[in-house]
Amino acid sequence: MKSKLVNFSSEIPRTDYPRPQWVRNNWYCLNGQWDFAFDFGKSGKARDMVLKGDYPLSILVPFCPESKLSGIEYKDFIPAVWYRRTLMFDEIPKGRAILHFGAVDYYCEIWVNGVFCGSHKGGYTSFAIEITRALKKGKNTVTVYVEDDQRSGRQARGKQCDEFNSSATSYTRTTGIYQTVWLEFVPEHYLKTAKITPHAADGTVDIRINADNAQMNEKIRITAKYKGKVVGKGEANISFNQATIHIKVDEIHIWNPGMPEIYDMIIELIDSNTGEVIDNVDSYFALRDISLNDRALTVNGQVIFMRMILDQGFHPEGVYTAPTDKALKHDIELSMSLGFNGARFHQRVFEERSLYWADQMGYLVWAEHCVRDLGGPQGLFDFLPEWIETIEQYYNHPAVIGWICSNETYHNMLLDSDVVRQLYRMTKILDPYRPVIESSGGVHYETDIYDVHDYEQNHEKLNEYLKPMLEDNDNFHCPISRYVNQVPLRKEIYAGQPYWISECGGTIWNSNEAELGWGYGSVPASEEDFVQRYESLIRVMAEHPRVCGFCWTQLTDIEQEQNGLFYYDRSPKFSKQLYDRIRSANVQIAKIEKDYL
Repeated sequence: MKSKLVNFSSEIPRTDYPRPQWVRNNWYCLNGQWDFAFDFGKSGKARDMVLKGDYPLSILVPFCPESKLSGIEYKDFIPAVWYRRTLMFDEIPKGRAILHFGAVDYYCEIWVNGVFCGSHKGGYTSFAIEITRALKKGKNTVTVYVEDDQRSGRQARGKQCDEFNSSATSYTRTTGIYQTVWLEFVPEHYLKTAKITPHAADGTVDIRINADNAQMNEKIRITAKYKGKVVGKGEANISFNQATIHIKVDEIHIWNPGMPEIYDMIIELIDSNTGEVIDNVDSYFALRDISLNDRALTVNGQVIFMRMILDQGFHPEGVYTAPTDKALKHDIELSMSLGFNGARFHQRVFEERSLYWADQMGYLVWAEHCVRDLGGPQGLFDFLPEWIETIEQYYNHPAVIGWICSNETYHNMLLDSDVVRQLYRMTKILDPYRPVIESSGGVHYETDIYDVHDYEQNHEKLNEYLKPMLEDNDNFHCPISRYVNQVPLRKEIYAGQPYWISECGGTIWNSNEAELGWGYGSVPASEEDFVQRYESLIRVMAEHPRVCGFCWTQLTDIEQEQNGLFYYDRSPKFSKQLYDRIRSANVQIAKIEKDYL
């Protein structure tokens, strides 16, 4: 390894830069073959796996051991695993060495040359560990220990199955490393993170920079560019490792759905006395404002009917990990080709390159946490830290238009309401500029959008169910009586929020009836029956004056669940003519859009 950008071998998977909104050239992709061992008894530390244990297997990182691409494909429950990788340095590059993990499920500990360097809890968020003190010239051994227990009830697991076999809406589990592992060298004083808040209406952006070990004689300089032309600059001195810079751009180019406009940004850490650039990072931002009126979500003041697809990000050979970067982009292309303008990135934290492509393509994203059963106050201790990390990881992406703290959390104990409210309120503190749904499709206690899940397959019945939305009556405490769930809603919970049918459809379909799996509703008699059902359901929602959007379940089949608009391998289920009709249904001008023209 040398201290410059690696010329990656074609045999190493996923060598695309894993953090495209915070780019340095001096990095090393550590994907590829690692030594691997199961630890079913969690006895590896006692057996000295850190320094000299037996690693009988090899695994292809960043694919989980349950996946085919990993080379292992072991699908039973895995309580713990070990990874080991050797790095060779002719000399140690100057500066500090930061080891990055895209995601490791669930709890992990990291050693370098037997020196403990750090740990992380949470199976969905990225993290970094400094390993400078442990590195040496020549051979270096990185060891990673991971524990995972989806059945504990104490960790977010998304749609990972807690039974032996996948069933209904739960699928193959993911254990251990499942996103890119990489190493970068940074200066002794370096740029660590940024929080980017745009104000499109004013043509301004606020950037709060966090540095590490910055000195009093150092400052931040930011240069904004549009298509190579400098359109804004700003500088600020650092205090307590932070600086906030307000930039007004000379040219205003607005990021809109399907019409993204992106500004490039160079961030520099500078010695104020000498003018020397100590560290620099390439980034980007967009001018995009999100708001709500009494009926709909608005982007840059324009009402947007949310034509969304449920995207769960599973892949047949990689499970939680896309085989290539092109596959991430392709999923968005498939969705947009059918007239969808966005997605719920459902019940998991997608890798940042998915958000990068959404930013670049003008694709709207609702970001979600990976929990359903929050329980009592213990749920805050278990799940809130990872949710905070998720918000911090996603905050700068213009494609993200809202947050969903949990999914289908129902009222099963008195303390649930307090837990859900605290998740909502913490999210609003961390991001006051986006709408928040505390529990999608569940019992609402405090929410910016009143969303419901309804898999009714008959359009006439769906229309009847949605009629109460039209009532405006001080005595009408629940606007949608069908969706009350376990407890009656008090009037103060509904305060005129927009309505969103955030899960619908899910119609089962497989052209091969012998392989028909699980899905919603009766099986359509034919492709024509399927598309007519689709058209009629979308029409009901699009023509309703109080519905601000829909989210169709789902983009692709996943294992036994066969209600995708494409097969699991992303091949088409239907003819081009049928897909054209689906697109036409999706892009029809909605009543709520007409009302605000």
